[in-house]
Amino acid sequence: MASDPASDPRDPRIYLAAERTFLAWIRTSLALMGFGFVIARFGWFVRVTLQIPEQATGWQPSLVLGSVLLLLGVAVCIYSAWRFDSHLAAIDRGDFRQKFSSRFAWAMSLALLVIGLLALLGIYLLPSK
Repeated sequence: MASDPASDPRDPRIYLAAERTFLAWIRTSLALMGFGFVIARFGWFVRVTLQIPEQATGWQPSLVLGSVLLLLGVAVCIYSAWRFDSHLAAIDRGDFRQKFSSRFAWAMSLALLVIGLLALLGIYLLPSK
């Protein structure tokens, strides 16, 4: 009886799937960084377009939110590289299914969501001048 090639831990499709997931996370991090840059520069664009002096604006929420998104994009990029490396190591050892269950992915997604919401809440609660 022939074994299923997909059940082989060295099947190239497993490695290619891990790489596709890694590249999706990289695209997400680039989108976050790009969106953060656009938001950060939007405040400057509004100030120049409406000819508002810089001293009159006080703290700039668009700059803070844009910076947070930029940092979040960098963090997602670093995290995805670490996760990809640990996935490949687990696949090579043959203990991928035991180490990375779907509960782990849900827990990490929930943690990232909570961190993002807390960062937005912190920005919202910053005192204005």
